[in-house]
Formats: sequence, C-alpha cells, structure tokens
Amino acid sequence: METLTWSKDIFGSKLEIRQGADSIGKINWENMLSSKAQAMINGKFFTLNREFFLSKLEIYDGNSQSLLGMVMVNIFNPRSDVVINGKRFELEISNFWQSRWSWKYNGSEIVTFTSNEFITKDKGSIELATSCSEEVEILILLGLFVRNQFILFMLLGIVVALFVIL
Repeated sequence: METLTWSKDIFGSKLEIRQGADSIGKINWENMLSSKAQAMINGKFFTLNREFFLSKLEIYDGNSQSLLGMVMVNIFNPRSDVVINGKRFELEISNFWQSRWSWKYNGSEIVTFTSNEFITKDKGSIELATSCSEEVEILILLGLFVRNQFILFMLLGIVVALFVIL
C-alpha cells in the first residue's frame, strides 16, 4: 500500500500532494472561496469546477477540457458516486467531521483519505490500495476537492451561526 500526504492552509488557496519528500501534485484555487481550481498530479493537468452550494463537482482534462468525471455531493448523505472511463466509484465519508473518507470500487476501498488537523492547517494522508492509474489520479484530486468544499461549507456555517447569535 502506497501512502501520500497532503496539506493546505485552512484559509489558503493552495493544496499540495507529496510522495515522501517529493511534491507530486497540487490544487490551486483562484481564491479561498473560488468554485474553480487548476490541478496537477504526476505531470498531468486538470481543471476542477463546482456549482454553487456544493452540489455538482466536475473534473476536466486540463489540455482538451473534456469532462472526465462529475460527482453530485449531498452534505446530508455520506455517499456519492462518479463514473470514470466506464467504471463506477463510490465516495463514502466515514464521519461527521470528514476526517476520514474514501473512494471504493466494487465495494473495496482503493483510495482512503484522512485528515489530521483542523485549526490552522488542514493536512493528512492518502492511502492507495491500488496502483496509480488515470482513474486513481482523478479520484485523488476529486476527493481533495470534495474535502475542501465541505470545509468551506462548515466555515460558512460557523460564520452564519455567529452572525445570527450576535
């Protein structure tokens, strides 16, 4: 099993993916609240996009701009799925705080994400139970993009709650 690490400043617009000491990928949002991001992993470029209120997340080939996958996310349902190259993958969020989530294929976890911190830096690990393929690279980027959108939603919820209380 291969393990990667990821890190992002909680209020930042850049996420980095590392394999040991080497940077192998990144996601750059236009700004902290942006619905669009540019991503790179293992030298391949991608574009990520989300609709307002987190419902639909899409990933495009960075060169041809062809749609590679789309996942519908419901913050009240811990499961979603995406079809990539004719294969169906299921995203499962394991707990309310989204500190563990994974992509499954045929019922088996193939990419598992964990988050270790939440105060000033969001970081964690990515465990790969399968060899890196085009689908796995897309799943890694989508999994981290989903996580970022949930964190933004939680932060916005806190701000709204504080505004209502005050």
